[in-house]
Amino acid sequence: MRKKTIFLLSAMLLILAGCAENAPAPQSKALNVSAYETTQPDASTQAVIATQVSVVKQANAGTQATVGTQADVTTQADKATQVTAEPQKMLPEVDTAELTTMVSPDIVEAPAIVAPTLPELVAPNFSLNEVPPYAGAPYTEVHNNVPFFTDTTTTAVFELYSPLDELGRCGVAFANICPELMPTESRGSIGMIKPSGWQTVKYNDLIDGNYLYNRCHLIAYSLASENANELNLITGTRYLNTQGMLPFENLVANYVSATGNHVLYRSTPIFEGRDLVARGVLMEGYSVEDSGRGVSFCVFCYNVQPGIEIDYATGDSRRLEEPSTEPVIVPIILDDIPTVNDPNNAPVRSNPLLTPDEPETTEPATQPETQPATEPVTEPVKNTPASTHYVVNTNTKKFHYPNCSSVDQMKEKNRWDYTGSREDLIRQNYEPCKRCNP
Repeated sequence: MRKKTIFLLSAMLLILAGCAENAPAPQSKALNVSAYETTQPDASTQAVIATQVSVVKQANAGTQATVGTQADVTTQADKATQVTAEPQKMLPEVDTAELTTMVSPDIVEAPAIVAPTLPELVAPNFSLNEVPPYAGAPYTEVHNNVPFFTDTTTTAVFELYSPLDELGRCGVAFANICPELMPTESRGSIGMIKPSGWQTVKYNDLIDGNYLYNRCHLIAYSLASENANELNLITGTRYLNTQGMLPFENLVANYVSATGNHVLYRSTPIFEGRDLVARGVLMEGYSVEDSGRGVSFCVFCYNVQPGIEIDYATGDSRRLEEPSTEPVIVPIILDDIPTVNDPNNAPVRSNPLLTPDEPETTEPATQPETQPATEPVTEPVKNTPASTHYVVNTNTKKFHYPNCSSVDQMKEKNRWDYTGSREDLIRQNYEPCKRCNP
């Protein structure tokens, strides 16, 4: 047993010895340290290497930051592209041929705006031979009281005046009267205008206002706001101004003020030969929107003055020994336009601008009169229509024709526009004016 154990131990030792001979010899720690030390740089080299490494790291860091920034910008741009692209993907595909119809067919198909064509400024086909001699009335109807207008439908706003002729005379004046043309302030001075045939003459005992001539507007200031327009002013008698033209001017002004409609309005001074003073004025008016139901007239107003003889060639004048004809004041019947007494229509608004052309008094009269001034007295109109427009002064208890000069001096608070009969006013204890004798 002991021999067997010794044998096993000896065999094991032999095996261990053989393994040791074949194994590589172990390196000493000193050799390893020496080899390491020979590969290390000196201190200065280490500092340079450290600096280079730091620079490389910073450069790498900057490059990384730049790349990172570019990546962020690219990412943000991609996101913006995605945001922009997403709504486009949501839009339906539309045929461009159908796009104009989808946007607004009214705008696309609207016709081009064309400026209105203004009427020609021509005198109507009219002659003095059609006018009867003056017989006491300030105007007379001509052409069956139908205006000569060829186009009665236009609502274009216009105001046209003829140039003066070689004698300095006015011609046709034509306008479409409407609120846009009417004045908003009182009339200015016109005394600097000297129309053809103008003379400053006074007849104190014969004429209301004393002066024979007025500067008469062909288109009244109350209708077109024209002040000192020499193309619109003629030499006209006081009688022509207040008894002939004013009633029709007021008729048109009241109608336009009450309705806002348009009225074609033309005034043509009628001269004979080379006369400097017109024999009269042809006046035409026609309301457009209601086809003449509100206003329609064609009249010749005489440029005369009862009791005075006029030389129309020069404008000279003289007193007649005996007036050949008494003046007749013809009232304007206003049944066809709204009045304050008709609750079914708009009221006629009193307008302080509706006044006749007042004479200028700054020039000395060439024929002063020494006789005391007296109020003109005229015979009352007989067979007055049952329905007539009067202006009543509630303070003085007198009633007047609308064209009476006393109306211009009446306070607005005392004015009452009345349409009815003369007898009815008298029964209400009102008295007729002794100046206009309504």
